[in-house]
Amino acid sequence: MSNVSTISLGRGWRFSLRKLGKSAALLAILGCITVLVIQHAVVQCARGKTYEDPMRISGQHVGLVFGCDDRFQNRENLYFMYRMDAAAALWHQGKLRCLIVSGDNRSAQYNEPRKMKNALIERGVPAEKIVCDYAGLRTLDSVLRCQAVFGANQCLFISQRFQNERAIYIAEAHGMDVIGFNAKDVSGAGGRKTKWREFAARLMMWLDVHVLDTKPRHGGPRELLPI
Repeated sequence: MSNVSTISLGRGWRFSLRKLGKSAALLAILGCITVLVIQHAVVQCARGKTYEDPMRISGQHVGLVFGCDDRFQNRENLYFMYRMDAAAALWHQGKLRCLIVSGDNRSAQYNEPRKMKNALIERGVPAEKIVCDYAGLRTLDSVLRCQAVFGANQCLFISQRFQNERAIYIAEAHGMDVIGFNAKDVSGAGGRKTKWREFAARLMMWLDVHVLDTKPRHGGPRELLPI
């Protein structure tokens, strides 16, 4: 009698494990499909709105440069360098009225906007035309603060393509009129890791925009731009 009970229990567990495995596989497939759909939506939203050649950009714009640190693992951060080069090139081509450098200032020792401003000054951009946004903790914060704090509903984003595409999606969901200038991208293992992380970033962005209605962590009074 005990042998029969043991066999029945074993079969039940095997059935439960198979059912659980099928459910996990189905969830994984649905998750992959969701990520691909969001990826497609972001790319389509930004199609025709990002540029690599400054001469293709007409008019003068308020530029928003997305922040990162100037060093990575004790080496020069190429993402930082290429963004600063791109912003300076746009300025010298007469495509910008001013620049907002938006990044993380989590402590006195870590200040992305200050480093960006100094790097742009070294590249010939006038200091009085650079405004620091010290509360750009995430891309979403930088974009929405550009609109709410600095009053720039029209803007030219400056970063690598992957971040510009995501920023354009956020901006258009909030009624902004924006385009992007794509800085040179980073190749190699570091660049590949960033691209993989971007899938998760876009999923979180979609949730922020369409489900959570996420706002910037920090507000603040309206600030005037030097335009």
